Amino acid sequence: MIEETDIKDKIVTGAEELFRRYGVRSISMDDIARHLSVSKKTLYQHFADKDDLVASVTRQLLEKNYKQCEDIRQGSDNPVEELARVSLWMKKSMEEVNPTMLFDLQKFHLKAWNLWVDFKNKFIRDQVVQNLDAGIEQGYIRPVNKEIMSILRVEFVQMAFNQDIFPREKFNIVEVQSQIFDHFVFGLVTEKGRKLYLKYKEHNQQPSTIL
Repeated sequence: MIEETDIKDKIVTGAEELFRRYGVRSISMDDIARHLSVSKKTLYQHFADKDDLVASVTRQLLEKNYKQCEDIRQGSDNPVEELARVSLWMKKSMEEVNPTMLFDLQKFHLKAWNLWVDFKNKFIRDQVVQNLDAGIEQGYIRPVNKEIMSILRVEFVQMAFNQDIFPREKFNIVEVQSQIFDHFVFGLVTEKGRKLYLKYKEHNQQPSTIL
């Protein structure tokens, strides 16, 4: 017999697949039920409504992001390698996510949006500050106001999803995020850090490189 927690996990994972592919607003509870070959009654046994399900999916996505960022940080030899690996990971992630997803959360799902806001204002900013601390100490990053830079970084991430600034019919989200990230990094690094960052980026572009 399938455990209730297994069913709930299956629903969250299935909904995540659809949201990542098509965005949140365009997917209904009926779509999710059909995708998973379950009844709508089953969905509502585990989630009060779509908003509740979207929040659970968002929480799962953020937990994955947290783990990935921690793995990158712990597996990097220095702060510049961490930046290069984050750049590669972000590019891969953006290729797999519908660009409307974050906008949909902000406009239609406040509970899920607040989870994202909390994540970016705490975890992402803390990660940026830790990277800057180590980079400055090792001579890869010039002395900067770390609080200002951490705020700037998280706002850059969000800005790339703003269709008023980067309309989808004109801009590719992967290219936008990549350009913004490189702009951020090159504004921080010393000459020593710039050379090392370019070295890592060149290495990451080789076909055999896997993050």
